[in-house]
Amino acid sequence: MGTGNTHDRGAGKDEPQLREEAARLWRKAALVTPLAIRAVATLRIADHLVDRARTAEELGEAVGADPEALGRVMRHLVNEDIFTMEDGRFGLTGTGSALRTNHPWSRLGWLSAEGAIGRSEVSLTELASALRTGETAYARYFRSTFWKDLSADPALAASFDHLMGARMIEHARTLTGMYGWDSLKDIVDVGGGDGTLLSVLLGRFPGLRGTVLDLEGPVRTAWETFRYAGLDERADAVAGSFFDPLPPGRDAYLLCWVLHDWDDESALAILRRCAEAADPTGRVLVAEYGGGKQVTELDVRMLAYFNGRERDVAALSDLAAEAGLSLAGEHSMYGITLTEFTVGRPE
Repeated sequence: MGTGNTHDRGAGKDEPQLREEAARLWRKAALVTPLAIRAVATLRIADHLVDRARTAEELGEAVGADPEALGRVMRHLVNEDIFTMEDGRFGLTGTGSALRTNHPWSRLGWLSAEGAIGRSEVSLTELASALRTGETAYARYFRSTFWKDLSADPALAASFDHLMGARMIEHARTLTGMYGWDSLKDIVDVGGGDGTLLSVLLGRFPGLRGTVLDLEGPVRTAWETFRYAGLDERADAVAGSFFDPLPPGRDAYLLCWVLHDWDDESALAILRRCAEAADPTGRVLVAEYGGGKQVTELDVRMLAYFNGRERDVAALSDLAAEAGLSLAGEHSMYGITLTEFTVGRPE
């Protein structure tokens, strides 16, 4: 009946094995190291260690932190291979170097509590309450919604847009090789942010034209992206919401990591707008992550932040069918799946 003692539940295992399993659980659940890393990211400690190693006193003075307390956190992160320490001076390891602003794969923007994502991560502490109530963990913690906070804080919104653009740089090359983009003449990147992906596509396929549709802030940045790339004659950027009618009659409507931010009702509304706008021969292309541990972790984040979700091809196809779209194909590469839909319900 499930009322046995803890030794009964571990029957067949010796004491060292049971102890190691319990220790492994604690290592996975302990918050000290992740939050310590985020604290030094917020203080931008790594940027002050680029030229030379420094003492806790020097670092504290540079970032406005108590040197004694900072030194204790730094010493813990030495044990976690984030920093080095020699003769009382702290330096960077290879892992810790990714906390630098100018590191080519910098994770500073994702971890700093001053940015949209790093700030949002703290709301995961309300996950248990959210599971009981159905409210998002973000709303439980901040008494607001993620999107309202971005609308009210331009700096927060800019940090989010920058991170999404940086992520798109990482994925753009993969996406260009996953589909026959040269078969298209004109596309709309719905929720296309700062225009990074569209810029890469237009640069790779000279016969292609495109439009980014997003909110005013990202659209201003998209125009700068296109001008810098010399694409302003083939690229356009339009301010608007993907819950409103979209620019009509294009060959394809692209949704890259947009739908996972939304619950099924909202995702369906976005797909319907794409279906309404597309030509009878038009396409709707949805890029999301394909599977694995990365997806389950991201799925929990989507649940916590927005009540969104990661969806596999089957789940996307079910939503798309309600929007009047039919599955035409799927293309997968390096953990990314690009799902293609055509206008018209499946027979």
